[in-house]
Amino acid sequence: MRSGRWALAAGSLLVLAGCVADAPFSQETAQTADPAEFEEVKPAPQQDASATAETWLAKFETSQGNFTVEVHPEWSPQGAARFRELVESGFFTDCRFFRVVEGFMVQFGINGDPEVAAKWRNANILDDPVKQSNTRGMMTFATSGPNSRTTQLFINFGNNKGLDSQGFSPFARVIEGMAVVDKLYSGYGEGAPGGNGPEQGRIQAEGNAYLIKEFPKLDYIKSVTIVTPEGAAEDSPASPPVSEAAATEEKPTPEASQPAAKTEDAPAAEAEAAKPAATPESAPAGEEAASSNAPETESE
Repeated sequence: MRSGRWALAAGSLLVLAGCVADAPFSQETAQTADPAEFEEVKPAPQQDASATAETWLAKFETSQGNFTVEVHPEWSPQGAARFRELVESGFFTDCRFFRVVEGFMVQFGINGDPEVAAKWRNANILDDPVKQSNTRGMMTFATSGPNSRTTQLFINFGNNKGLDSQGFSPFARVIEGMAVVDKLYSGYGEGAPGGNGPEQGRIQAEGNAYLIKEFPKLDYIKSVTIVTPEGAAEDSPASPPVSEAAATEEKPTPEASQPAAKTEDAPAAEAEAAKPAATPESAPAGEEAASSNAPETESE
């Protein structure tokens, strides 16, 4: 029974990608860019790992505060290249963290403007081998099947290594501000229909207008900027990178402390033997959980 519930949670993670807002946003503010700038994006070509191996930083400014991720193209070259493309286009501005499951993960990445979201929806990238584990602070693309990654991401709250065998390939990790990620509003829980959170199909169709009206407490992204080697974020105040040692000081969430999963929540890792890990599709699920619990994006 427990693994079945894990499976449901993992599947939901992929379906609920978005950003959260503690205070209502006007629909105008929620627009991320002129839709004319986003001609329909085509599936991405294969990326050469050797040509994109340089590590870089990205700073997230959110309604809860700031956090910084360290991107490793050598871990997941297709994923890292797509993330950079999205950051440089301003795609994440005003995105809501629409699926936040305590002890499991936080999912985001559906643009608040339905026109923009639609233009990216079929811009799939090829799968990457899994070279790193979905442990606390790792950032990974959600998926709905082979070679289906587009724009939805999730950050692991705990150790969700059960997602590794399902093809969820981390491409970055939070190195500063994990406490901010931990504070993202999680009161709505799992997404519909298994929980009381947002319905991914409606986010795609109605955008932030739907989220602001029915889920006003969701936290959201104000901006994501690439940080230069000198430590100053492009078009943002200085944000010095954090050292590897500092990153390891982030308190890891003990697997045993993860909350027990509900029908669509990620199960808590109570013991090594029964510890569930989210499955890939939009949210990590337990190691023995069905793929329906992993983070997924909603397939057409």
